[in-house]
Amino acid sequence: MKFFIDTANLDQIREAMDLGILDGVTTNPSLMAKEGIRGEVNIRKHYVDICNIVDGDVSAEVIATDFEGMIREGQALAALHPQIVVKVPVIKEGIKAIKYLSSQGIKTNCTLVFSAGQALLAAKAGATYVSPFIGRLDDISTDGVELVAQIVDIYRYYDLKTQVLAASIRHTMHIIQCAEVGADVVTCPLNPILGLLKHPLTDIGLEKFLADHNKK
Repeated sequence: MKFFIDTANLDQIREAMDLGILDGVTTNPSLMAKEGIRGEVNIRKHYVDICNIVDGDVSAEVIATDFEGMIREGQALAALHPQIVVKVPVIKEGIKAIKYLSSQGIKTNCTLVFSAGQALLAAKAGATYVSPFIGRLDDISTDGVELVAQIVDIYRYYDLKTQVLAASIRHTMHIIQCAEVGADVVTCPLNPILGLLKHPLTDIGLEKFLADHNKK
């Protein structure tokens, strides 16, 4: 399973890279705004800065919701760097845009997915990734991880090549649960990833080893 970090913060991206486990980055307009990155020129420069840190795919989201606008933005984003993946919402015009961009050899990430039907259409259109938002489903008392499992099963049954990128990860157990059901990728803030390292018995064992080593 690939690990992407969901942020626009360069320091957190570098920290994740230093762990040696980072495979890519996802961003969105809200994450850019959180870092104070505003304006088309600054946002596009920031995408390039991210690409220069990581080795893998970097999702960059279109703002337009019409077909022509999404194509125009998608092509401009893809031209910024070979690692850019164009992030497109799962709406009617978005599916059309994914089909067109994919036919031009541009990688796409179909975002804001909340149903297996949406994921199936995205895969049919040729999306590189599909992003089910599991935390937001959990927020309305629906099992987000179950949706990931359903999409994985459908894709495997029909041998669809689109990768399932589990998004809206809220905590460390979400990562484990997505791994158990076969998600190709998880994207989340740095803290849930670091949470995978934590276990009280590890801390206790290390403390004892060091204490025994330091005995006179």
